[in-house]
Amino acid sequence: MLELAGVSAGYGRLVALRDVSLEVPAGKVATVIGANGAGKTTLLRVISGLIPPRSGRLRLNGQDITGWPPERVVAAGVAHVPERRQLFGSMRVEDNLLLGAYLRLRRERRRAVEEDLERVYELFPRLRERRRQVAATLSGGEQQMLAIGRALMARPQVLLLDEPSLGLAPLLVRELFRVIRRLREEGYTVLLVEQNAHQALRVADVAYVMETGTITLRGSGPELLAKPEVQAAYLGGG
Repeated sequence: MLELAGVSAGYGRLVALRDVSLEVPAGKVATVIGANGAGKTTLLRVISGLIPPRSGRLRLNGQDITGWPPERVVAAGVAHVPERRQLFGSMRVEDNLLLGAYLRLRRERRRAVEEDLERVYELFPRLRERRRQVAATLSGGEQQMLAIGRALMARPQVLLLDEPSLGLAPLLVRELFRVIRRLREEGYTVLLVEQNAHQALRVADVAYVMETGTITLRGSGPELLAKPEVQAAYLGGG
């Protein structure tokens, strides 16, 4: 579904990604774990077109999307849920969700969008209860639900999640990963960047470890969970 080959990128003189190659299989969850500053957020920004790569190629369903602007990447089927949500805080919950379907509303019947809105409410019942509420007044967990729901309204081929569990209570973290598993069961393709390595690797079909902008380990989630070096660095093992 999504492939990066030899991608490097950065900010000015700073090189944040160095020759990164990875694949996200269709209908699977791929996870990238790593410490703060490892380059995980930059990776997602490159995929979504917010930062142009300095070298390497990106492909979506076999189509070269290298250097595409963000609006074209979104139209091609990539939805990015950024770190700390970045919602329209002064707007109602339902209006935030409908903005996720902005491109679709210009070319599809509204009924199809309304059906997807109902589906998001079924996935996140709390959002239905809060649909007339201003987004800024939601709790952190509710805001994360809203950010994911907004992305789903675009009917993405690939869903990019940047640190979705950041700042959430343990109970909400478990609920979040339950939703990610359900999305996989429904056929979504997900690329998850996450500091909660234990939960992220448990849900991953394919997993990568990133250190200082480079992929240093790759395998299935269970394979990386079992590696002593991963346990020592990211799971609190000895």
